[in-house]
Amino acid sequence: MHRFKTDMNKYIKTISLALVAFFIGIQPLAGCHYYNHEDNGLSGVIDITGSNTVTPLSSLFAEEFMSLHPRVNISVSGPGSGAGIASIINGTTDICQSSRSIRQAELDMANDRSVDIFETKIASDVIALIVHPSNPVSSLTIEQLSGIYTGEITNWKDLGGHDAAIVPLARDTNSGTHVYFKESVVQMKGLPSHDTTLEYGGRVQFLPSTSMGVTQVSQNTNAIFYVGLGYLDDNTKALGVKKSAGDTPVTPSLKTAIEGTYQIARGLYYYTDGQPQGLTREFIDFALSPQGQTLVEDAGFVPVETH
Repeated sequence: MHRFKTDMNKYIKTISLALVAFFIGIQPLAGCHYYNHEDNGLSGVIDITGSNTVTPLSSLFAEEFMSLHPRVNISVSGPGSGAGIASIINGTTDICQSSRSIRQAELDMANDRSVDIFETKIASDVIALIVHPSNPVSSLTIEQLSGIYTGEITNWKDLGGHDAAIVPLARDTNSGTHVYFKESVVQMKGLPSHDTTLEYGGRVQFLPSTSMGVTQVSQNTNAIFYVGLGYLDDNTKALGVKKSAGDTPVTPSLKTAIEGTYQIARGLYYYTDGQPQGLTREFIDFALSPQGQTLVEDAGFVPVETH
């Protein structure tokens, strides 16, 4: 967790695990390892808006927190990370949930409006590529995935599958996952062939929610989509991912995320206006507590303690 002023990159580069451990000792919010489970008279309302990916996790936090504190009401909505960040800047939400780091342009806008953006990392997430269970393709390279989503590769037979047109699905532009996937996969970040000019191709269908994409893949033998680990189920098949053709494919899972062997992964964040206070602080303390981080793992995400 850290406070943003005018240069986000400066903070990202200087924060280390040692510093996090240090701040745990002097700021309970920065790494709370205990939460009072008894109802201590808390009451009030918290509004959480933003990432569709983080919504299931925030909902778990909210449900458990409200069971501990019956006079607290928490609402969670997931129109997208961009919408959540806009809401915290506009002062229309208490907590923004985001599946991407806030951008410098957004920080500048916040500073212009005297909003002091404060970041809390609550978990990490794995981005899995899913296809219909009947699809014979079991793994792809980052470059092949980029080819699918830029429109360079259009038929499954070119990837070892059936002779059928690929139906690439993606989240809409308001989604943090949309942005992360474009930068990490479509543009092949981390590979020698990294190309920041690459964009989603004209054949890509953009969807307003993750659940809609999961449903479409479960019903369309030729579709492919990307989802957070928490959205995997028996109605779809997760593909192994290889950095290059000669590598061993790595299946997305909690284990491979913790080991760092699965490369398409990112942080999940809460953003607030200033360091959280009062009821909002109590809620985020709970999210970072062992009880809250157990819910993170239950939801299929990676707890912050493992990093």
